[in-house]
Parts: sequence; C-alpha cells; structure tokens
Amino acid sequence: MFRGLSAFLFICLISSCVSTKDMFHQNKVIAHRGAWKAQNHPQNSLASLNEAIRLGCEGSEFDVWMTADEVLVVNHDADFKGMPIETSTYAQLLTQNLPNGEKIPTLKEYLAEGMKQTGTKLILEFKPSAISVERSEKVGELSVKTVQELNAQKWVDYITFSYEGGKKAIATDPKANVAYLNGDKSPAQLKEAGFFGFDYNIRVLRAKPEWIKEAQDLGLTVNAWTVNNPEDMQWLLDQKADFITTDEPELLFELIRKK
Repeated sequence: MFRGLSAFLFICLISSCVSTKDMFHQNKVIAHRGAWKAQNHPQNSLASLNEAIRLGCEGSEFDVWMTADEVLVVNHDADFKGMPIETSTYAQLLTQNLPNGEKIPTLKEYLAEGMKQTGTKLILEFKPSAISVERSEKVGELSVKTVQELNAQKWVDYITFSYEGGKKAIATDPKANVAYLNGDKSPAQLKEAGFFGFDYNIRVLRAKPEWIKEAQDLGLTVNAWTVNNPEDMQWLLDQKADFITTDEPELLFELIRKK
C-alpha cells in the first residue's frame, strides 16, 4: 500500500514540475495587436485575440495603458476615440465603442478571455507614460499585480519600451518574463538587469545581427517587430529567432510550413 502511495506522490511531483511553457505552442508566431488584419477585427479587441487563438499563434500581443483613475485598459494608441487615456477616466472611455461594438477592454477582461485556453500566450505590452517615469513604473507594477491577482502568470509574458518600467515589473515579480522593446540596450545589459529577452524592431536586428546569437548564448529570447515583409520573416527564421511579431500571422504560418 505504502509503495503504491509513494509511486502516486512521485508522479504528482513530476507532473507539478512540468514547465507551463510546454502548454503553449512553439511556432514563433506572435500576432501583433491580435490577429486583426485578415478578418478586419478591431486591433486589441477580444475578437482579434480570439482569432489569434483560433489560428494557433504562439502569442497574441496587446497594449496596456492606465486611465486617470488608475484602471488598466487595452488599446494601442495613447488616445481612444479622441480621448487621451492617461487623462481620461474609465467611465469616459466607456462612452465610445470599438467598431465591432465591443467596449474598450480592461486588462482584467482581456486576461480572463485569454485564460480560457492554453495554446496562445498573452504578450502584455505596458506602455510608457508620457506624464512621468514614475507613472511608467506604476503601470508596470500594476500590470504585474493584476496578472498575479488573476493567477494568470503562466499565460503572460511582458514587453515594454520603458526600461524603468520593465525593471519595476521584474522587481514586482522576479519570475516574470519581461522583454525590452526600445533597441538601445545590448544583450549583456539586458541580462544584467534581469530581462527575459529583447523584442527589437527588425531594422535594429538587420543592423546588428550578431545580437541574435549573443542574446541566445546568454539565455535571452529574441523577438522582432513588426515583421510583415516575407523576406524579413524568412531572414529571421534562418537566423533562428525565437519569435516574430507580425500583422500577417497567416503569411508567417505559410513560410514556416514550407521550411
């Protein structure tokens, strides 16, 4: 009896140690602002998220801002329907809808939708504040705390243009995967600061291709944005980039299938 119980507990222990990364796809395709273009979904909408999930994308990227009353919402631009998000209240933003009738999603609503599946990562970009560095840090901190509150850690990786905000996110959750976007830090600098990797514009990597191997040798991940040209996609595949962020996920899938 005890031998059987011990075996059962051993199996449970091994199962608990399986990386949550194994739950997700490994196909390199990150849908930029969700998969919106082919089906004409609003960018950063729940509809574009669900299309990325339907396609089987490795990840679906989305953008987070903080309103004047400190509600985290999902939208790419700094304004929503002409209303500056950082100086508008959430109630004010609710007076307008996305083109498909959706309201602007809160971060909690977006995460809750994405957590209904385990095939597509949620790539959370928290935007740097135009008001202050301190506010950028707060957006990073609150984004991580919201993910923790919903127990969504295994679904979420983070990206940001704010170096300070990224470091604040890492300090808030040292286990969080945070990649840097701005393109002005070397892989060695990112490693020292505790970043998970970089997500740089394709032009940066074309100019400094040696950063790809350097980053991967340091254990950092390599992503590039926003890659819509098939020649650039193929070059990144040949360079063995870990991820490719694109408005054209269907095209990237075609290229991957041909390899």
